Amino acid sequence: MAETPIRWSRRQLMTRVAALGVAMPVASALVAACRGAEATPTTALGGQTPAAGASPTAGETPATVATPTRPAELSGTIAIDGSSTVFPISEAVAEEFQKQYPNVKVTVGISGTGGGFQKFCNKETDISDASRPIKDSELQACEQKGREFIELPVAFDGLAVVVNPQNDWVKELTVDDLKKIWQPEAQGTITRWNQVRPEWPDAPLNLYGPGTDSGTFDYFTEAINGKSGASRGDYTASEDDNVLVQGVAGDKNALGYFGLAYAVENQGKVKIVPIVNPKTGQPVEPSLETVKTGQYQPLSRPLFIYVARDQADRPEVEAFVEFYLENAATLAEEVGYIPLPDEAYQLAMKRFQDRKTGSVFKGVEVGVSIEDVLKREE
Repeated sequence: MAETPIRWSRRQLMTRVAALGVAMPVASALVAACRGAEATPTTALGGQTPAAGASPTAGETPATVATPTRPAELSGTIAIDGSSTVFPISEAVAEEFQKQYPNVKVTVGISGTGGGFQKFCNKETDISDASRPIKDSELQACEQKGREFIELPVAFDGLAVVVNPQNDWVKELTVDDLKKIWQPEAQGTITRWNQVRPEWPDAPLNLYGPGTDSGTFDYFTEAINGKSGASRGDYTASEDDNVLVQGVAGDKNALGYFGLAYAVENQGKVKIVPIVNPKTGQPVEPSLETVKTGQYQPLSRPLFIYVARDQADRPEVEAFVEFYLENAATLAEEVGYIPLPDEAYQLAMKRFQDRKTGSVFKGVEVGVSIEDVLKREE
């Protein structure tokens, strides 16, 4: 009988190549396609197979996680779906949780924030990953199905605008440049680079971006075009960020946008473009530091998980969510995101333990800082 191949997650492979001393750009190239689009157990997520002769070894994970507080015989299943941006954090948490509670099966899917909320409100999942707060329409859909939720911020992130590494004319972009490119009126009209700025080449402008079910799409269109969901439609769209990375990497005339963590992970395949801060007039390249300090605006945002109130009392779900909040800072940073202050996680833990339902956000909001998140959780 043929052996079942060892399957590694994106995070496990990143850790493995780092342990072997592989430089980050090379490591990024190795893991660029390490994320599947369907909900699968994180022990076999995306169906990745390591190189021939390689095998996972103990002690490769650099993160220090909290000591389990419940018996290891805890069992059951937990279904998570939603944002591709939040996916790496939830995947990392699920991996560590299942090491400590091997009889609990956790699946993490990628339907995009909007697609995840659809499943969540239909009571198909227990937890929904979201790269933006829940919208009023989604809130109403949940109310109609009788599904209450507990909203928990878990990290902070930036959106990166990227071009192909061979692009030598774009040094920075303003919000006005991005609006000229992405506003609905640009469809079929702004199709060449020199239409954005006359000094740029007379070459095709090929666009790549998230699909309409993506929270990244919602946030970007709100921040750039002034209305969530307002965008041209003539671009290559996908809820899978790796599809967008591959598209930009293979097209000299491409421009795209997606979560910062994926852009950093794929540096060398794509080039990150500094964005001019509208308040200071200075171009700022997105990084963990510039997002954390608030210099990178307006494309910074909090990330969330939404927990079903009617599932929160199940022992395995309760254990998982508490484990998530106890380890989110360490694991979020490990996979390229900005952790919240310790106080924010403590307040989120209290919110969960008190089973406080509802949202403290008003749909998609631009310019929300880490401090804002902290104040709203108090």
